Amino acid sequence: MAASMKKSFEVFVSKVPWTVASKQMREYFGQFGTVKFCRLPFDKDTGFHKGFGWVAFQSEEEMNNVLQKDTHMLEGAKLTVVTNKRPLWQKNDKNDDYN
Repeated sequence: MAASMKKSFEVFVSKVPWTVASKQMREYFGQFGTVKFCRLPFDKDTGFHKGFGWVAFQSEEEMNNVLQKDTHMLEGAKLTVVTNKRPLWQKNDKNDDYN
């Protein structure tokens, strides 16, 4: 199996405060399991991230740990966390603006 085709257990996170960095997201979600990556796309015009991103875990169990928690809070904001419907490795965007 090619490296880009490996199964990834990703969640989509929205309502992320603009003051939160990907390092903070990685640290927060790390309490649920091993974080493979954390991506927050940036707006090239403003320089701020767009308020949403993806977090991938090594196992389905770790991802389910995140989804079982009712409320996720970062810097006083309630995040929306759902299963990612379209894994990032399927993305066809050639202009990758992730950090």
